[in-house]
Amino acid sequence: MLRPSRAARLLSVVIACLVAVAVLTPVQASAKTDPRLTRPLFADPTSTAAVAAKRDKRFASLARTPQAFWATDGLPTRTVRRSVAAYTKRAAKKKRTPVIAVYAIPARDCGSHSAGTFDPRTYRRWIAQVAAGLKGAKAIVVLEPDALAMLGQCDQGDRIGLIRYAVGKLKRAGAWVYLDAGHSRWIAPDVMAQRLKAAGISSARGFATNVASFQATADEKVYGDAVVASLRTRGVTGKRYVIETARNGAPTAAGDFCNPVAARVGAKPRIVRRGAIDAYLWVKHPGESDGACNGGPRAGAWWAAGALTLLGR
Repeated sequence: MLRPSRAARLLSVVIACLVAVAVLTPVQASAKTDPRLTRPLFADPTSTAAVAAKRDKRFASLARTPQAFWATDGLPTRTVRRSVAAYTKRAAKKKRTPVIAVYAIPARDCGSHSAGTFDPRTYRRWIAQVAAGLKGAKAIVVLEPDALAMLGQCDQGDRIGLIRYAVGKLKRAGAWVYLDAGHSRWIAPDVMAQRLKAAGISSARGFATNVASFQATADEKVYGDAVVASLRTRGVTGKRYVIETARNGAPTAAGDFCNPVAARVGAKPRIVRRGAIDAYLWVKHPGESDGACNGGPRAGAWWAAGALTLLGR
């Protein structure tokens, strides 16, 4: 039989081990069950910047930086599943997290620089195919940039219903879905929180701010935290957000949102996990034009001069 002193010492060791396991297990389990908490983001070797860098090494830093794959109406329903799956497989091969921007909502951009896309019925079928391509990929999805910020600005049909449908489909495919929430100079936090709740954020991971925009990261943190707080007052808790930092590395003039000449690249994309922030992302690709403005070509086209400007060259 153990002497009391030895038994007491043994018991204390056992208790200490149990406490350590109780403290460490949730974090370890989370990392094991979801690699997005620890895995780096994916830099696609087929991106426009990567293609440009093969011809001109001045774009090599952009080519190496993880950026979102854009699923748009440029990928029709019959091919979008295959294209999305091919992208996520490239990410899986590198053990990286794929990031996808879904951008095809009916009445997109209300006929401005990024006009186009599907009718509501086609959009639902298309979203189902995007979700099928993402199944099992542990992806991050930024859903419909500007859609909620521009809510009601033109004839949009049941935009809220379509976004709710997309959230459900993409979540069931295993994606972390972040609904786009505009940025700090656009929609008041309380108004955006109301729109996010109506659009199904309860079923999503959270929301995204500053996508394709130029607002300072510090301002976006204030805005994002305010939206989180407003959601909480509406009974929606535990929501997180991501911030676009691709082109917010220098101040730009208020209202200058189309290829502003003062813009520079911002903080590199990475998982942050600080407060309610999940990550900094590059969603809009630096070097791809916002539209035919400030000397740029059509929206989405590669623009070498614009890329060099963003790089400060």
